[in-house]
Amino acid sequence: MRSVELLYGDTRLSPHEAYERVRDFARYPDLVDTVRSVTVHPAASGSPVLSDWEVDFRNGVLAWSEEDVFDDRALSIVFRQTEGDFESFDGRWDVTAGPRGTARVRFAAMFDFGLPSLAGIVDPVAERVLRETIEHILRTLLADEGRADAGAGEDVRGRAA
Repeated sequence: MRSVELLYGDTRLSPHEAYERVRDFARYPDLVDTVRSVTVHPAASGSPVLSDWEVDFRNGVLAWSEEDVFDDRALSIVFRQTEGDFESFDGRWDVTAGPRGTARVRFAAMFDFGLPSLAGIVDPVAERVLRETIEHILRTLLADEGRADAGAGEDVRGRAA
C-alpha cells in the first residue's frame, strides 16, 4: 500500500476560507486538466456525501466513487472509495490554523491497486500523478490572484511512504 501526504500553508486565507474552497470538489475539473470530472451527489443533512471522480492516468482514465464525510467544526474531510479502479483508496483533508490564524491544509491518502505483480510499475506512477494533481489543486484553489500578496502561499511540501 502506498501513501501520499502534502502540507500547504497560505498566509492570505483563514482556515475556514481554505476549508470552504477545499470542500468544493465540483470545482476541481476547472482547476486541473488531469481531473476530468467530479460529480457530487447531494446528501441529507448529516449524511456522507457521495462523489464520482474521473482522473487522467497514463494513457487512460482512473475512475472511482467515494464517500466523503465533512466535519465543518473540525475543518476536515474523510474520504474512502466505495467502488472503482483502486482496490482501496482512502484519506483525509485537514485544515488548521497556522501562525497568526492563517490556513494550513494537509492532504493524506493511502491507496492500493491490488495488483502485486504490477505494483513496482503502476504504484510509483499513480503516486506521482496523485501528488502533482493535489499540489496543483492546492496552489490554484487557494490562490487569490486579486490580492497584492498573491505570492504569499507557502510551497507545498509532501512525502511518500
